[in-house]
Amino acid sequence: MKTKAVIARELGKPFEIVEAELDGPHFGEVLVKWKVAGLCHSDLHMRTGDLPGRLPIVLGHEGAGVVEAVGEGVTHVQPGDHVVGSFIPACGKCPACARGMSNLCDGGLNGTFGVMADGRYPFALAGGETAGAMCTLGTFSQYTVANMNSVVKIQDWIPFEVAALVGCGVTTGWGSAVYSADVKAGDTVVVFGIGGIGINAIQGAKHAGARFILAIDTDETKLAKAKEFGATHVYTDVEQAKAELPAMTWGLMAEKAIITIGVADAKVTADAVDMVGKRGVVVLTSMGGLDNQSITLTGLFVSQYEKVIKGSLFGSANAFHDIPNILRLWDEKQLKLDELVTHRFNLDQVNEGYEMMESGGEGMVRGIIVHED
Repeated sequence: MKTKAVIARELGKPFEIVEAELDGPHFGEVLVKWKVAGLCHSDLHMRTGDLPGRLPIVLGHEGAGVVEAVGEGVTHVQPGDHVVGSFIPACGKCPACARGMSNLCDGGLNGTFGVMADGRYPFALAGGETAGAMCTLGTFSQYTVANMNSVVKIQDWIPFEVAALVGCGVTTGWGSAVYSADVKAGDTVVVFGIGGIGINAIQGAKHAGARFILAIDTDETKLAKAKEFGATHVYTDVEQAKAELPAMTWGLMAEKAIITIGVADAKVTADAVDMVGKRGVVVLTSMGGLDNQSITLTGLFVSQYEKVIKGSLFGSANAFHDIPNILRLWDEKQLKLDELVTHRFNLDQVNEGYEMMESGGEGMVRGIIVHED
């Protein structure tokens, strides 16, 4: 079938809108008609080369839609079901899944290459080119085929705009605080970068019972939003935050720091380590390129104070548990999701949306693509 899609074809070049021919669904796969897709910074990493992958690739890894058809062997969804795409599949059988680490499922290893489980690339482009789908989802296409382990069924009354965000940004931010950082009641938490992930790290920290939540970002509009979502203190200057933190915590410093800026660097990591106290935990959710040295530290203070630096992928969450759980918390008015969406675009405006995200203009927290029927 034919579908309109956004692809990254060359490093450093704007995304292209193309018509593609879609193959499938094959065994264990589902055909999904996407309704809403989220603009996430990770798709930009394909254009900059910060993420290794295969170009061209159909972009988009955050979205919600409707199952149109299923291949043989599909067990837990059927045509007509509303689903959220999980950018990390959860097979339940690989060593990581068996140990309770489904966010590290072996099925997600080739996400930025977009190859399906049977080794094929599902999109055919003009001139005989083939393209994979970002995280094997490709939510910047009207239609896609995805592995059944990459779609989570949701109630059909949940708005697509709300559901789409939970497939990546919300759960990654929430989980970075609740699971990866393991925020406890009474903790002081510092969040670096108040975009789509950082704002939800604030929500997660608040829900977990943090006493103080410090939000650090150069965009004052985002900091105003951070206050709405639970930040107790906001800063455009990290040095000011460092100066005020000791008095705030009676000299103990923060228990947790979470880094969610677009691309992490050694400076922000060092700042985060400086701001946590004894046995403080720094969670590195941000990504950088293979040549980006994002950690350069004086080991003495890490060892003497037993500080911890840990990575976080998908917020250490379990898609099949946490996507429905977060939507339940939203339904119970314990989480803000509707308020996250600040900008809406159609598929043809994808470059405009990402330009706005990169510039930090107009206070964008979360932008979405609303697919036209």
